[in-house]
Amino acid sequence: MAMADCIFCKIASGETRARIVYEDGDTLAFSDLNPQAPTHVLIIPRRHITGLSSAVEEDGELLGKLQLTAVKTAKLLKVEDAFRLVTNNGRGAGQSVNHLHYHLLAGRKMLWPPG
Repeated sequence: MAMADCIFCKIASGETRARIVYEDGDTLAFSDLNPQAPTHVLIIPRRHITGLSSAVEEDGELLGKLQLTAVKTAKLLKVEDAFRLVTNNGRGAGQSVNHLHYHLLAGRKMLWPPG
């Protein structure tokens, strides 16, 4: 179910524009407006899930599909050999939009530990 005040739900429904990189019936990948790497794409489920800790058993297939969308997106962008996939869960972890999303980052050396 879409949330009326959720920017990612608005992007998923087409109400708000974004630079779409990949989409299918369940997931969407689009360019981040504040990129932290030369390649920085956000990957979201079209269905609103607040964050990873809000996911339930029935979301398992969709969560797997998000991972596969990351792989498809990395291949489309020709970064499949070296990318980082990150999700933040909750404000304290840096989640700024309360809609589950993954950051696909590539194109620069990734340091460890992150953040």
